[in-house]
Amino acid sequence: MQRYSLGRILALPTAAALTLGIAACGSANEQDTGSGDGSGLSGTISGAGASSQEAAQSAWQAGFVERNPDVTVNYDPIGSGGGREQFVSGGSDFGGTDAYLDDEELAGAQQRCGQVVELPTYVSPVALVFNVEGVDNINLKPDTIAKIFNQEITTWNAEEIAADNPDADLPETPITPVNRSDESGTTENFLEYLSAAAPEAWPHEVSGDWPVAGGEAAKGTSGVVQAVRNGNGTIGYADASRVGDLSTVSVGVGEQFIDYSPEAAAKVLEVSERIEGRGEYSFAYDLARDTTESGTYPIVLVSYALACTNYDNAETGELVRAYLDYMISSEGQQAAAENAGSAPISDSLREQMQPAVEAIGSAS
Repeated sequence: MQRYSLGRILALPTAAALTLGIAACGSANEQDTGSGDGSGLSGTISGAGASSQEAAQSAWQAGFVERNPDVTVNYDPIGSGGGREQFVSGGSDFGGTDAYLDDEELAGAQQRCGQVVELPTYVSPVALVFNVEGVDNINLKPDTIAKIFNQEITTWNAEEIAADNPDADLPETPITPVNRSDESGTTENFLEYLSAAAPEAWPHEVSGDWPVAGGEAAKGTSGVVQAVRNGNGTIGYADASRVGDLSTVSVGVGEQFIDYSPEAAAKVLEVSERIEGRGEYSFAYDLARDTTESGTYPIVLVSYALACTNYDNAETGELVRAYLDYMISSEGQQAAAENAGSAPISDSLREQMQPAVEAIGSAS
């Protein structure tokens, strides 16, 4: 919640920061910004945050800078926790996070920003990836998933797994759960799912830090994917855009087992509610993780862009506003879908969020 044509053309190396600047091929006045209001923009803005957004940010950077060739956009995929910290402290111009700001972070951001802009710009399933020799497909119910990651189910031929996979030749291979070692919005989204969908089997509090000792830990989305790929009997969680050729779990939802897809992940927003009391420009959602709605994939990551209505530098506010305007545009959302497998936001949600984009840098 597949993703290749733009990625093949615009594949960028992973580094401490992704920087994209394209030399002007013609007059800046002949270009359009994401909102189509003409170019003339110049300067540099820098963001930091969720590694899950890395592929989408590459696409957004490419599309935006193509239209604004005198602008440079940097994005450092340091993880959601680091991204929120940098944004709140003023260390970045915009942020990316897989979990909306908590109350303390929101208060700090409001002190820096005036009103805070939180926009769900990237919607994607969190896939459960596994690597078990001889097994290509597997069904897991929420309680079974919780017990695996809580290290209570320890072999792949355990009766709980076998019951939902009668046609699979399940080995006695030990299960090695792989989790993030760094504070992560992907972790927080996955733990929210476990707490909501399997509350009796998952006794741990929700946070961005993994709560269970043991297993195997890896840094970043790419680290988890690599650890699962390099092992046998491994299972982990990762943004679906980074799954590659790894096998993925079909997750129990009601009486069905649902494969991940952008479309199935996007359905979660349709049954979820926006959180009130955070300011008119915050579009944080209380996701319905325990849904039994047919065709809905419940382990979903909604990743937010963070911005300010008030910046010390007016030019910075103008650039951030234009960049986020491109991110939520139909063109920007399609670019992310092609490059990262995300689910484009709906036209109605875009219309609701447009006033928040327009408020960026307005000092209102």
